[in-house]
Amino acid sequence: GILKGAKPKVVIPVFPGTNCEIDTARAFERAGAEAEVFVIRNRNQNDINESFAELASKIKEANIVMIPGGFSAGDEPEGSGKFITASFRNSALADAVSDLLKNRDGLMLGICNGFQALIKLGLVPFGEIRDLTDDAPTLTFNNIGRHQNKYAATKIMSNNSPWLMGVKTGDVYEIPFSHGEGKIACSPELVEKLAKNGQIATCYVDFNGNPAKETQFNPNGSVCAIEGILSPDGRVFGKMGHSERYDIDLCSNIPGPKDQKLFESGVKYFL
Repeated sequence: GILKGAKPKVVIPVFPGTNCEIDTARAFERAGAEAEVFVIRNRNQNDINESFAELASKIKEANIVMIPGGFSAGDEPEGSGKFITASFRNSALADAVSDLLKNRDGLMLGICNGFQALIKLGLVPFGEIRDLTDDAPTLTFNNIGRHQNKYAATKIMSNNSPWLMGVKTGDVYEIPFSHGEGKIACSPELVEKLAKNGQIATCYVDFNGNPAKETQFNPNGSVCAIEGILSPDGRVFGKMGHSERYDIDLCSNIPGPKDQKLFESGVKYFL
């Protein structure tokens, strides 16, 4: 069970190539959580097995699991996030995640590389780790064929999630992006279903607040300008933009609100 009133615990696993763990831990601590950065050791099979067992036991104690951004295993060709995905399919980790989400009312968040892993596990949009069929959504190379590093405007399309309690639908936030494979590819049928269920959380928008195709506004060319996706119950949230890179004193030369209150909302869920 979860102790009400205690500081919610966040576990942030660090894989080879992860590089956003410190920003993420800081964002959660500022929001009132206790964040633990846990490094997966991968020198040999024994280290990996021990790390997985230790991470599984940490997840059992945690309220929130957050998979941060970076370039997992040097951004493996043909599917970034493969090492993270393979790790979470380990039976001890898969069981711990399933228990967190199904029995313990826990939350998960994945940003950038972490979002890639959530999609490839099925945690978004399906809400569970499952084997993916060909019609499942995926993330692939940006339209311009290279890395994008910029601010983009994203609009809240659904706040049907503990992570989005601090925002209203229609709100637009300026968010920093940094990725090479951020383009969401998804069948029109599934997009329609996600939209109906309120699972499309955030979209890239133009100056008028309309979902945008053009690279100027949509850094990767995602279908229907989708930036973030929720699980059916909203407790798992995957997004491309680095919301953890918000700081009150940063980028004041860029107009527009930047704080989605993402971390505060996730923490508040347990208080």
